[in-house]
Amino acid sequence: MDREQEQLQSLGFFGTIKESFKIIFSWKKIFTHITLTLVLPLSILYLVQIVISDLISSKVSYTSINDTNTTTTTRHHLYTDSISLLLIKIVDFVLYLILYLLSTAAVVFTVACIYTAKQITYKKVMKIVPKVWKRLLVTFLWSVAIFFVYHVVAIGVFALWFVLLSNSIAGLVVGVVILILYLVGLVYISVIWQLASVVSVLEEKYGLKAMKKSRVLIKGKMGVAVLTLILFVLCFGGIEMLFEMYAVFEWSRNLLISILVAIGCVVLLVPVTLLSLVAETIIYFICKSYHHENIDKSSLSDHLEEYLGDYVRLNRSKDVQLEQQQHPDSRV
Repeated sequence: MDREQEQLQSLGFFGTIKESFKIIFSWKKIFTHITLTLVLPLSILYLVQIVISDLISSKVSYTSINDTNTTTTTRHHLYTDSISLLLIKIVDFVLYLILYLLSTAAVVFTVACIYTAKQITYKKVMKIVPKVWKRLLVTFLWSVAIFFVYHVVAIGVFALWFVLLSNSIAGLVVGVVILILYLVGLVYISVIWQLASVVSVLEEKYGLKAMKKSRVLIKGKMGVAVLTLILFVLCFGGIEMLFEMYAVFEWSRNLLISILVAIGCVVLLVPVTLLSLVAETIIYFICKSYHHENIDKSSLSDHLEEYLGDYVRLNRSKDVQLEQQQHPDSRV
């Protein structure tokens, strides 16, 4: 991370991925500990959600198809099983969310410590992380609210299109344009949210303020952030598809193969998850450099130490961590 300002701000997509790998391999010990305690359980819960969702869908489908041919007692058991699975899925999601926030906090904090050349240990990280995740939770809830409003509006637009324009060639063209705009907006909000998560750890801002700060930072580096997001979405999607096809759907035919595929998916998912979290943090520093906002290493180091106190904060004041670059040869 000890790069010249110009070098860091000029990092593109491939440079970001390369830098992420470099950090992970240079600090293998601490990232291994974080992976085993946070990222590994997170990855397992991610796959467990897929299994539970498949079981719920199977139960609902079976109930719908055989509703007229089954007894009241059988239907009752099916509905009870479906509700039980739904409750299990909710618990699994809550645990997944907590682990995701803890993992994000741990990785972002660790990369920031590496950036400041500050001595960091796994014990320190685990002491600090529980104090940070609440800030991330607020940011996450705001992002959920924004996603919800966005989808409500999108559903309304698609409904109007279906009623008014879906029966003509011109209407189909309009529908494709609307779909493209919808996907672009979805990617944009996702990028803003991911960067806001890093902002919530490294700055005073969190929640809606972090989202606004993220929106400003991402200008000029949107291409790098979008390509990075797409890469990891494809990776997660590919692993999920592999897991569903050969571990979930085939378990009743060949249990051994399903188990082996499930283990393989976990092995693939763990490094992808870790790499994605590190890359998010790198993109934050790239954006700061691009906007010539220099981070004073000594001040940041002092504020990282403040995490060990009773109040979680990296900044003594709102702007002490992030200041405009005054010297062209400053390091970032």
